[in-house]
Amino acid sequence: MKFFALFIIAALISSSGFKKFVWFLSLGYGFSMAAIGAALLVMHWGAADAASVALCLLLVVYGVRLGSYLVYRELNNANYNKVLNAAGGSAAYPLPLLVVIWLTCALLYACEASPVLWRLQAGVGVDALGVIGAAIAICGIALEAAADLQKNAAKKVNPHRFVDTGLYSFVRCPNYLGEVLTWTGMLVSGLGAMQTPWQWAAALFGWAGIVYVMFGGARRLEIRQNKNYGADPEYQAYVRRVPIILPFVPLYSVEKYTWLRG
Repeated sequence: MKFFALFIIAALISSSGFKKFVWFLSLGYGFSMAAIGAALLVMHWGAADAASVALCLLLVVYGVRLGSYLVYRELNNANYNKVLNAAGGSAAYPLPLLVVIWLTCALLYACEASPVLWRLQAGVGVDALGVIGAAIAICGIALEAAADLQKNAAKKVNPHRFVDTGLYSFVRCPNYLGEVLTWTGMLVSGLGAMQTPWQWAAALFGWAGIVYVMFGGARRLEIRQNKNYGADPEYQAYVRRVPIILPFVPLYSVEKYTWLRG
């Protein structure tokens, strides 16, 4: 029942996507995770161990940070809004498709947070996996926030040039890498608490789903950047030298993987 409650919370908040399609995956996503983290704290108030409380707070911090950043970007970034407008509004999609996307997103968001729910329900206490998972998630949240700040700063200096400095000199999508790390940490935190096939299925679906979405986002970004900067020799050298999302892994392009639709 508690998992269903998380699903309902995510569905209510991500329903903003019916106004603007991209909000299913942006504002609806960020603020859903913040609300889920707060709901988990309320559900288990007084009975949660310190590691689980920290993980719940990390969900809140992650969601508020991401949601606030996306609101700021929509209000202040004209180029970003051009990309959103190119995607079309929700009215451009048939209602049955919107409903399927909405419910799938809500289910994904609940599943992403489910490892924290499972450890709270199991009452595992402070354990190594909880501490390690929280540490990984903190690194992921910090990396994503730093990458967003660095990109904004670089674009203010030169809005017409690709970003290849700071974190972007190690991977081309450090914000997506931060996202993957965040949810890997959440998954790790619940590994010692999951007891049923259903719990494992929910947790693994959440983790695999967001990793798929991040690689799909990297592919969309690569296609867009190839269109904008493909004729620039510096950009060509950059993409041949710097991996797209995973540091030290020689994966430099995902454009050809058409099954990546995240």
